[in-house]
Amino acid sequence: MLVGLSFSNPILATEPELVFGIVPQQSATELARLWIPLIQEVATRTGIRLTFRTAPDIPTFEERLKQGEYDLAYMNPYHYTVFSKSPGYRAFAKEKDRRLIGIIVIAKNSPITDIKQLAGKIVAFPAPAAFAASILPRAEFSRLDIPIETRYVMSHDSVYRGVAQGAFAAGGGINRTLEAMDPAVSSQLKVLTTTPSYVPHAFAAHPRVSSGTLAKVFAGLSSLDTDGAGRNLLRPLSMKGIEAASNRDWDEIRRLKIDQNVGRLP
Repeated sequence: MLVGLSFSNPILATEPELVFGIVPQQSATELARLWIPLIQEVATRTGIRLTFRTAPDIPTFEERLKQGEYDLAYMNPYHYTVFSKSPGYRAFAKEKDRRLIGIIVIAKNSPITDIKQLAGKIVAFPAPAAFAASILPRAEFSRLDIPIETRYVMSHDSVYRGVAQGAFAAGGGINRTLEAMDPAVSSQLKVLTTTPSYVPHAFAAHPRVSSGTLAKVFAGLSSLDTDGAGRNLLRPLSMKGIEAASNRDWDEIRRLKIDQNVGRLP
């Protein structure tokens, strides 16, 4: 598995190297394809050495967040409410003009037309604490009192492939990863229903990252939508841009009072 790649502007780089962790909603290979060019461009624009990292699955990513292994991290809203407490990650940015909505997908040729028809069937999710792709869809099943057989399959991509192949009756995901999925797979799927919307993923920094360094990183990220080169890097991620954020932006998630274990269970 791809572990990490470092990028910097050798003339300007004077800052410590920062490890940038990306939540593994997709395979490491796909994440590398989507994120490395963007991270490389931010390194060039700021002169800060950045290393792309991810994890083999979401529970491992959660363990690494728990240990503070990432200097910077792109994490889901629930992860942020947990890891802002300890080890104290602080949000500094979020995707522009995006509200996070969970989706439940089925095969395009599925006879299912209503979520209630999934009662007793196998529904796939990336991981227990995947916020929009797992927590929100499961809440819908619970709210509607629809019993399902739950399967966790490591990533959004695995959900989509499993549903397309007929291994699962349905699966949880989000529009951004469905849009970024290989068209050979996404063309075999359709969205059955969606969940209420919430604040999107957080770009957050470990407390050890200085405010000066963080300001440079944010300047690099937020500049991407101001020119053609940057927009070309955002487009594969289905992002319009990256804007400033603060800790209180995720209070709406805290008010949900979600109590979901993170990391690997003993």
